[in-house]
Amino acid sequence: MRHAWKWRLLALAAALCGTHAAAMVDVNQAPPDDLMAIKGIGPQTSARIVAARRVTPFRDWPDFIERMPGIGPQTAAKLSGQGLTVNGRRFDAPPGAAPARGPQNRTVPVTEWQPMVPRPLEPVR
Repeated sequence: MRHAWKWRLLALAAALCGTHAAAMVDVNQAPPDDLMAIKGIGPQTSARIVAARRVTPFRDWPDFIERMPGIGPQTAAKLSGQGLTVNGRRFDAPPGAAPARGPQNRTVPVTEWQPMVPRPLEPVR
């Protein structure tokens, strides 16, 4: 029983970590500190979001992307993955959006073999 407090502290820390991961932050309702808790949103972006939503609340993700310079579909997807929502909704990539970049299998057509012969150097003028 001597170390029971350690187990309680560990259980509390695990519960808080789980709660933080599941927490959603809505751009129309969250205070600036909660917005800055999202990885990728700093003090300047947070201030711009608050200023823009004072004029008119964000309707949806396309409205958010249009009104926030520097935030495109890829950034919106990353922010949504961190827990950011617009009116309680996560970002869904529009149909026809470019897939995420990654290793691609590209084949180069071979027309004919050419030996690798260095070109002669041009004289310096």
